[in-house]
Amino acid sequence: MKTKQNDVALIVHGCDRYEFLYKGFTETFSKNWDYDVKCNYYFATEEKNVFIDNFKNIQSGKGEWTNRLATLLKNEIKEKYVLYMQEDMWINKKIDAKFLNQLFALAEENNWQQVKLHSSGEYKTIPTSTIIEGFMVATLDNEQSNYLMSHQITLWNKEFFLSQLQKKEHPWKHEHKATKRLRKRNATIFQIDYFAVNGDTKKNNLNNSTNAGSEYQTVSSNGMLNNFVEPFIDDFKNGNAKYQEYAKKLEHNYNNFLTHDGKLKPHKVEIIEVLKGKIWKLKNKLLHGFSNR
Repeated sequence: MKTKQNDVALIVHGCDRYEFLYKGFTETFSKNWDYDVKCNYYFATEEKNVFIDNFKNIQSGKGEWTNRLATLLKNEIKEKYVLYMQEDMWINKKIDAKFLNQLFALAEENNWQQVKLHSSGEYKTIPTSTIIEGFMVATLDNEQSNYLMSHQITLWNKEFFLSQLQKKEHPWKHEHKATKRLRKRNATIFQIDYFAVNGDTKKNNLNNSTNAGSEYQTVSSNGMLNNFVEPFIDDFKNGNAKYQEYAKKLEHNYNNFLTHDGKLKPHKVEIIEVLKGKIWKLKNKLLHGFSNR
C-alpha cells in the first residue's frame, strides 16, 4: 500500500531519438544518487523498451512533447508528486537523501504545487523562513522572473503539472506559453538553490548556507552534445572499462557535430558557411573601399 513516504515519482522524461544519452545518464545517476530517497523511479521513453537498474520503463507513444508527458502523468503515474528531470541532465555531485525526503514531507504537508530545485539567473526570489538542511526555501517574484516554467529539475504536484500541459506544445513553446499562463494565474512557485546547473553556484535567494548541494550538467543542445560533456568523456575514458568504448562514441559525436542519432545537421552547417561567406565578402568590400579612398 502506498504511503506518503513513497508518494513521489521521479520521472526521467526521454525521447527515443536521444537513446544515445541513456547510458551516460544512468551511469552518472547511479554514481551520485542516494536510493534512500523515498520515491519511485520511472524512465519514460516513446516506444522503445529499455532496461535500467532501479527504474521502471514506461512508454508514452509518439506525439508532441506536451501530449506525451500528459499521457504519462495520466496513465502511468499514480503518485501525487513528480520529481521531473530529463535524460541529458547528468548529475556529477552526490545528492543528500535527507534533504529530498524532508522536501517531500514539507510539500505534502503544505500542499506545495511547484518547487524549482535548480539555480538560475532567470529567477528573482523572495526569501522565506523555511530552511531544509541548510537550504532556504524562496518564492519566485512572478513579475520580475523571466521564466516561471522550465524543464529543469523541479518537484511538481502532478495535477498542477497536468494543468500546465496544453496540447501540441513543443518544449520551447511550452516554456514560453506556460510562463504566461502561470504569470496570469499568479501561482505560488517555490525555489531552492540545491542543484547547480552547469556549475552555476550563484545564489539568487540570498541563501548564505555553506552547504554545497548537488550539481548536474545539461550535456545536450539542439540534439547535439555540447561542451558540458567534456569532463564526462574524460571520466568515462579513465573509469570502468565497460564505459571506455562509450567515451569514444561520445567524443566522436561531439567532435564531428553529430546528432544523438549519429546524423549531421546539414542545414545549420550550410547556414554557417553562408554566413562565413557573407562576412568574407563584406570584409573584402570594406577593404577595397578603404583602399580606393
